[in-house]
Amino acid sequence: MALTRDAVLAALKEITDPVSGSDVVSAGIIRALTVEGGSVRFVLEIDPAKAEAYKPVRDECEAAVKGLDGAETVSVVMTAHQQKAPPDLKGAQKPKPQGPQKVAGIDRVIAVASGKGGVGKSTVSANLACALAAEGRRVGLLDADVYGPSQPRMLGVSGKPASPDGKTILPLRNYGVTMMSIGLMTNEREAVVWRGPMLMGALQQMMNQVQWGALDVLIVDLPPGTGDVAMTLAQKYVLDGAVVVSTPQDVALLDARKGIDMFAKLGTPIFGLIENMSTHICSNCGHEEHIFGHGGVAKEAQEMRVPLLAEIPLHLDIRTASDGGAPIVVSKPESPQAQAFRDLARKLVEAGQA
Repeated sequence: MALTRDAVLAALKEITDPVSGSDVVSAGIIRALTVEGGSVRFVLEIDPAKAEAYKPVRDECEAAVKGLDGAETVSVVMTAHQQKAPPDLKGAQKPKPQGPQKVAGIDRVIAVASGKGGVGKSTVSANLACALAAEGRRVGLLDADVYGPSQPRMLGVSGKPASPDGKTILPLRNYGVTMMSIGLMTNEREAVVWRGPMLMGALQQMMNQVQWGALDVLIVDLPPGTGDVAMTLAQKYVLDGAVVVSTPQDVALLDARKGIDMFAKLGTPIFGLIENMSTHICSNCGHEEHIFGHGGVAKEAQEMRVPLLAEIPLHLDIRTASDGGAPIVVSKPESPQAQAFRDLARKLVEAGQA
């Protein structure tokens, strides 16, 4: 028997709203309910001041719908709705310039950046997001690499995100990570030919109009370099810190230093550096070889007095896992390669940064 909208609503009516005392459907906090086959998505629109009280309610709603016959996947997103006071037209003054703003419902925002392309920044972002989810964190991943969006492939998601009212966008979710990417809204084979204003507009839309819900941390996979997207993120949003990825070779480190300098000028803390493709161990003979050199990122971190967060090996399994849509942290969680990312996630959690 096919799952119906009425069946979902009937199950949700058994859940009590902690504020009004009525059921959550009658309380009017169920929004954007969609039932497509066995996939169910809806939003809990709540008062941001009562977010903690609604966390158990979200879990109860998810469990109630999952218990229905025909329910295969259930996505429940909490979003904070605030009433705006009417404008005071008396003595109206010009609005003061605003500094960086926090995104409602998101505790921390971490940028993953690199000075140049090809150093594995997106692979690190995907695995870090999955590793943080495995540590019990509520994680979002924003693929802001507009010209080369790769997170849909790496996280194994496809299809265009729904927009119930034409304004808000419902993100996709896999492996415990809530994800949004410009790649979900464009053709995979078509180039994104945008200039600065369009790039900045796209970033602000994905930050402000996506129903991220309540997150402990949002990972932002930035484009390589020091362009418009990175600057807009740091200037318009409260960015708790940045993680810079580089390979050990001197050419990559030259560009990584420029990225580090950009964040310093924008007042964004550097949580640490990651040396990717640090070493390669032959799967046949066990010989270890530093193909791109070794120790350059560690030396740079020491000079900057920031942590060297991880040394990620160059390994075939990391590449094939990402290409296959299941990052190594998910596909081979017990492998040494996956443990390198899990250790990275634990360091950030223990430091109170994620």
